[in-house]
Amino acid sequence: MAKAGIFFAEGYEEIEALTVVDLCRRAGVEIQMISVTGEGSVAGSHGICVKMDALLTEVDFGQLDMLILPGGMPGTRNLEGCASLMEELDRFYAAGKWIAAICAAPSVFGHRGYLKGREAVCYPSFEGELTGATVLSEAAVADGNVITGRGMGCAIPFGLIIVEKLISRAAADALAESIVYER
Repeated sequence: MAKAGIFFAEGYEEIEALTVVDLCRRAGVEIQMISVTGEGSVAGSHGICVKMDALLTEVDFGQLDMLILPGGMPGTRNLEGCASLMEELDRFYAAGKWIAAICAAPSVFGHRGYLKGREAVCYPSFEGELTGATVLSEAAVADGNVITGRGMGCAIPFGLIIVEKLISRAAADALAESIVYER
């Protein structure tokens, strides 16, 4: 079974994070909601507090197939400010393992040099942060081992690409049909 970790910092975008969790769990991906705050619950940018599955210090990164960053402000900045998470992202990227980010969070990938020569998307107004990328206007895009999504309204296509890459296109298509979403 595929395993992913999605990381929560204070001020994350709730729909981006929880849509991905929901879609992954429906598809059979084992996804952990991981707090980088040291607290067992984390509040989003709209005051919705969600109970986490694990704290960052409890995670066995060797067991994960993908690392996922939701956007939101100040959540994106708070994720980028977490040095141990950034070290793990660097390891995953260098090893060719899957990394994904949506909304403002692809800016983290741009700052770390992951997007050079790749196609990517992000929330409008963050395009300048995608250093070295060819910026597209699609809902979500995968290029190599990097997946990016534009924003809250693109959370379903972003989640479906994650399912496609961790399981299969057929699984993502079946999931889309089961939730009455036209791809």
